[in-house]
Amino acid sequence: MKRQIISVVACLAVLCLCNVALAKEKKAKAGPITGTWECTSHGSSQGDMPFTLYLEQSKDVVTGSVSSPIGGTQISSGSFKKNLLEIEIDTPETNYKISGKLKKGQLTGEWSSDNEKGMWEGKKQAEKTQ
Repeated sequence: MKRQIISVVACLAVLCLCNVALAKEKKAKAGPITGTWECTSHGSSQGDMPFTLYLEQSKDVVTGSVSSPIGGTQISSGSFKKNLLEIEIDTPETNYKISGKLKKGQLTGEWSSDNEKGMWEGKKQAEKTQ
């Protein structure tokens, strides 16, 4: 009987430790780039263009997508190191490179395509509470 009680207590302790570990894993803080960014590009032949970045950051790797009035697509590759965001977007029409520095909650930087280039800035949308 005593052995059964010890076994039950040991199993409960292991389950509690697993729950604590899972809770910590779920509450891992998202990187500063993770979220929705409302942006504007300047310098293209079409004039100023609004676009939205939907970004996820895991360590220094950035994934996600971009949308604008002319369409949307997935990010081909991205990184965030030393407050510098670098994104590549490859489409059948052209390839884009976007770089920006994060400062005081805003991104500012340069963009280029195969035949154009310019500046851009973006601001992170506030997270919605559930």
